[in-house]
Amino acid sequence: MTPAQGGRNYVALALAAGAVFALTMGTRQSYPLFISSINSYTAVGYATISLAFGVQQLMWGVAQPVAGALADRWGPRPVMLGGVLLFCAATAIIPIVTSAWALILVLGLLTAAGAGSGGPAQLASAVSRWIPDSKRSVANGIINAGGSFGQFTLVPLAQLFIGLAGWQPALVILGAMGLAAIPLLLYITANPTALPAHAHAGTLRQALRGALADPSYLLLTAGFFTCGFHVAFIATHLPGVVALCQLPATVGAWSLSVIGLFNILGSLWIGRHIQMRRMKLALAGIYAARALVILVFFFAPKTPLAFFLFSAGIGFTYLSTVPPTIGLVAKLHGARYMATLFGIVMLSHQVGGFLGAWLGGKAFEATGSYDWMWWADIALCLGAALVHLPIREARPQPVPVAA
Repeated sequence: MTPAQGGRNYVALALAAGAVFALTMGTRQSYPLFISSINSYTAVGYATISLAFGVQQLMWGVAQPVAGALADRWGPRPVMLGGVLLFCAATAIIPIVTSAWALILVLGLLTAAGAGSGGPAQLASAVSRWIPDSKRSVANGIINAGGSFGQFTLVPLAQLFIGLAGWQPALVILGAMGLAAIPLLLYITANPTALPAHAHAGTLRQALRGALADPSYLLLTAGFFTCGFHVAFIATHLPGVVALCQLPATVGAWSLSVIGLFNILGSLWIGRHIQMRRMKLALAGIYAARALVILVFFFAPKTPLAFFLFSAGIGFTYLSTVPPTIGLVAKLHGARYMATLFGIVMLSHQVGGFLGAWLGGKAFEATGSYDWMWWADIALCLGAALVHLPIREARPQPVPVAA
């Protein structure tokens, strides 16, 4: 294996960061399995629970630029360790929440703030000081694939825990499992006072001013809104779509798991694909492919096989937008303040996520179906495919091979 900058192996660092992302994302993606039980226990209503999930999506986005700014100023270790502890504690106390406002606070705010403090931007930024520029997209793909692996493994595990112990102990178990992220974070944030090797002149305020005045950065931010909208809608409401089709709950759990499995493949593929290709074109292609997959699923008979094939197709493109988006942020404005700058892009993603999760519940209550949400998904995907094309991205330059 090629050693990374500073003598540390970039693959090992990326795998450790990916494992952290696996624990937080896998747990968050398992929350929808508990919606029916939470509703029966609290009687707050499906729309209120959808609002809590929408707030969670939004706050996960708000937490990331805030955590990124703190990490860029004080170092990633205290920020991410504190976030993991908050996330684990909040997950474990969900079973004792009984009111709507408490549910929004715990499930919507606290879990999101904790998970957002160790989101993909923070993880990628924390290890980037050791990673050569030529390997950064591959490392980002590995980190992103880790989150998908967590979805693939933890969602069916959560369903198993529910069946064996009940939904309340299952959430406590998931919270305890998240503590495994602590030694991993200690490893990837070793020597936390060292400045990144790619640090450049300029302050965070200057970096923010330059990014917000850049049309390409704003277009990238706008496009990521769409990703959040339909990722959150599918993650939150796919089990409800399964129930509406009168299929077993296990179809929903396995569909979410299949999304995670194929997202691993998509993340690893895109990490290598964009090394010598224009990232904006990769993003446009991903969004167009999502629109096609959703359109085919909408008109297909709703059998278990249809759900699994849809999950495979959407999973391959599900979070494969993240490595090229992170890569474009670094390409446009450098990697020194990537945690903050990508955190702002992720905030747009999570504003879309809030609307996708919340409007999914509102649409179902109003119409008894999710049809309007699927059509909104398709329209937004096509719009996102177009909005990336004007981004001003330099063509990749071949890396010279030593004689």
